[in-house]
Amino acid sequence: MNVFVLCTGRTGSVSFIKACEHIDNFTADHESRSHLNGKERFDFPDQHIEADNRLSWDLGRLDKHFGKDAFYVHLTRDHNKVAESYAKRVYYPNNIVKAYCDGIKKNPTEKLSKEEIYKYSLDMVMNIESSIEFFLKDKPNQIKIDIDAIHTEFPEFWTAIKAKGNMKLAVKTLNKRHNISRKKSFFWYRLKINTLRAFKSIS
Repeated sequence: MNVFVLCTGRTGSVSFIKACEHIDNFTADHESRSHLNGKERFDFPDQHIEADNRLSWDLGRLDKHFGKDAFYVHLTRDHNKVAESYAKRVYYPNNIVKAYCDGIKKNPTEKLSKEEIYKYSLDMVMNIESSIEFFLKDKPNQIKIDIDAIHTEFPEFWTAIKAKGNMKLAVKTLNKRHNISRKKSFFWYRLKINTLRAFKSIS
């Protein structure tokens, strides 16, 4: 059986997978195939737990490959907290909010205020949440976990997938935070982006 942890991102998925590494009868990884295309994107081994927020953009194909045969975890967090976290990271390389603003909403982040970036971040979060909820409507094997209640809800997940291993150590692992957002100005990164855009517009 395959287990997929679906989320918006910024919901503690790295910590979740670190805890799952203490499960003996499943392998576990985080965004291990997000860089691949076609069938390779979904070539996960059996008895594997995969957390990847980018799967929320591939739900149609995920359904074709695994459908009702997999177990799904909907990992959630307060939407405002998620949006705030994303807004802090908007100028990190490969940031998905920047791609959302620039590519989907056609509003380059360099032209947006901090308040507007937050609003677009929240819009993206709500969009992803709706897509995940729609995808899971017909899935018989699923559980919803709030990262802020992870210590009480993770054991339920453990039981649901019939995990074997050291659950106490897994829960203890959840106390450590990973991939924390830090607020930075990223002045030079913004300058680089604007310079590249200006150069491309005249070339």
